[in-house]
Amino acid sequence: MAVKDFSLDGMGSHLRLFISLTVGLLVFVGMIALSVFFIAVRGKEQVMVPDIAGKELTQALLELQDKELYPLIDLRITGSAEDKGMVLEQEPEAGTLVKAERRINLVVGAGLALDTVGAYIGRDVNEVRAEIAAVRAQSEQPLLNLKEPFMFQYAPEPAGTVLQQKPQAGTDITGPIVLELVVSRGQENARITVPDITGLGFQEALDKINQTKVNFIFSMRPPAEGEGPGIVVSQNPQGGVEISSSDKLSVTVTSPEAAEGERAGLFSYTLPVNPYPLALTVDAELPGGTRRRLINVNHPGGQFTLPYRLPEGSSLVLFMLGRELHRETIGSSAENPEPGGL
Repeated sequence: MAVKDFSLDGMGSHLRLFISLTVGLLVFVGMIALSVFFIAVRGKEQVMVPDIAGKELTQALLELQDKELYPLIDLRITGSAEDKGMVLEQEPEAGTLVKAERRINLVVGAGLALDTVGAYIGRDVNEVRAEIAAVRAQSEQPLLNLKEPFMFQYAPEPAGTVLQQKPQAGTDITGPIVLELVVSRGQENARITVPDITGLGFQEALDKINQTKVNFIFSMRPPAEGEGPGIVVSQNPQGGVEISSSDKLSVTVTSPEAAEGERAGLFSYTLPVNPYPLALTVDAELPGGTRRRLINVNHPGGQFTLPYRLPEGSSLVLFMLGRELHRETIGSSAENPEPGGL
């Protein structure tokens, strides 16, 4: 049987070759890894911010894109049609070196607050007033102005509804414009049935008044013999009578009895006289921070009175059209206020 002869020198030569190849491969992989690491550490290249202020937005965006920069846009109403779509300001300023992919703040003109006159017919005039005021607040040079006082006329539409406008909706706004509105007073000689509230507690009487939209005024006096506190003892006109929406229901209530830690009396405030009834609310802010709605009615203005019984330290807050007109805090004196006021 023949025996193969393996040379030790041949085996050693193959082993050295294998080791050399392995080491070389490891060195090659290591160099690639180091290259990738140093590229990542070096970060994004720096670029110079272009000068784009005064240019159209589309052109500015193209220039930023060429530099691998990204815009962060803030619109500004300027009151000038020529500024619409133009870059007004930039931050950082032109020539600043920044890293690629940085966000550049741009202030872009939105032009006129309104390009055309809006359609206001059929809308509530107070909503229109608030809308135009909000637009004016954002404009450096407001171009749309409301002419006040408005013109009012009786109409079937609910009181406060815009009936006519000049200029008409869709008119281009190229300069200052005065908007004239004709507003409904409501139906002339509209009739309301007076609720029967005699003998009710004042809070229950207020709830009924809330439901009828009748104009009212309260007066207060101490209870006579046989009368309870806080009770409606008379009203004029009587319940069930039809009156004009412009007429007033006079209500007399006896002074409410206040428990320990409470105050009772008659809140009184003189409102501006309105051409038609406006939304009026009175809230009580209690010492603990909670709020209680006392009444929510439409009121034409003038003298307004309201009976109350609340914890000492409460505040009475009167709103008209959601805007606070008056606030007063009920004192902590042991005596109740005199009927007819605070």
